[in-house]
Amino acid sequence: MSEKAMEAARMMDMLPESDQNFACEFIKKLVLAWDPDFTKATAQEAKEMAEAEASGFVEESEIDWNDLNHYAEA
Repeated sequence: MSEKAMEAARMMDMLPESDQNFACEFIKKLVLAWDPDFTKATAQEAKEMAEAEASGFVEESEIDWNDLNHYAEA
């Protein structure tokens, strides 16, 4: 989690519960305005996805779900 997100969480935790709920709903609205379909990746998520793909990432469509033993390490 970024330092800004941790700072926001610490400040939000100081608020009364009703205000915490308001803040949470406000953040949801901000995120929806930024990405209505939740399809954008943050810089950290993009980095993690690139690392996963480079490390032997396998597409779900490439997996033979009827023969998972094929993928077991020897």
